[in-house]
Amino acid sequence: MRWIVFDYGEVISRQSEALPVLADLLGATTDEFTTAYWGERHPYDLGCSDLDFWRAVGERLGTRVDEALSARLTEIDVAGWLHPDKGTLALLAELDEAGVPLALLSNAPSSFGRVAERQAWTRHFQHLVFSGDLGVAKPDERIWRELARRLGAEPADCVFLDDRQVNVDGALAAGMSAWLWRGSAGAREELVRLSVLDGRPG
Repeated sequence: MRWIVFDYGEVISRQSEALPVLADLLGATTDEFTTAYWGERHPYDLGCSDLDFWRAVGERLGTRVDEALSARLTEIDVAGWLHPDKGTLALLAELDEAGVPLALLSNAPSSFGRVAERQAWTRHFQHLVFSGDLGVAKPDERIWRELARRLGAEPADCVFLDDRQVNVDGALAAGMSAWLWRGSAGAREELVRLSVLDGRPG
């Protein structure tokens, strides 16, 4: 039985709608904030603290961030990513019911990981892996080795689904099967093709 490994952001979750609120707290336009947010995101996904991340974002925007503001920004940011896609949830439930082993591999800070672990959808997963806990993020080749080690599986036994081509390419280079996420309906069709699921409606 193959492991099916899901990304989180914009695969299980919908795109965050919190960025305009965060931008307002930092006195920036949404476009200015979005550029700063993603420009500083990689160190955050590698495990830097919430405060260090928000201070770096604030520096780009000319706004000082103290601990209280950092905590508020983190709370809003985490909540913004906690809106799962109904179609993906249905697919997870179908895979779980079919006995397919599931894992999550997400580029996400540890603070998000601790909240995500308490969400109802996680009951479908045997393993939840967040880059902030590892100090390494997709598409770094080391994260695929660590994932396979945690699963007790060979890379060829894993199928990885992600909405970013660079991460799909990283999984393929590591010896996994992988494809670009284009929605739950398309993913289900591919899983049927691979005989992971049968062809009956889920």
